[in-house]
Parts: sequence; C-alpha cells; structure tokens
Amino acid sequence: MPIIVNLDVMLAKRKMRSNELAERIGITTANLSILKTGKAKAIRFSTLELICEILECQPGDIMEYVKEDE
Repeated sequence: MPIIVNLDVMLAKRKMRSNELAERIGITTANLSILKTGKAKAIRFSTLELICEILECQPGDIMEYVKEDE
C-alpha cells in the first residue's frame, strides 16, 4: 500500500505510549495497532483530527504517500 503510517515516530517524539493515545482518542488499542501497522483500510477524519490534536502534529506528520514500484 502506498500510504505509510508513521504514527510510531510521532508517539516516540511525544514520549507517549500507544495505550495512552488509544484511551485519549477513544479507540481500542487493537484498532490503534491496526492503524499503526498500516493494515487499516480507512480512518475517520474525526479520529485523525483527535490524533493530530493530541500529538500536536499535522496529518502529513503521521502519514505519507510513497509511490509503489511497478
């Protein structure tokens, strides 16, 4: 998948654990794990907004597009 999720990087920069972020945004740690590993097929804008608010970042700080080789 050409969308890479760098949520672990932002969590490390903010010195925050996954379970704390999951609790603060109101999702399960399992669902946050799915998002972190790039296995999620979609993310709600409201969830993305909360992640950015809590981590004090922009969507581009946690997601990037990388063109796949053909």
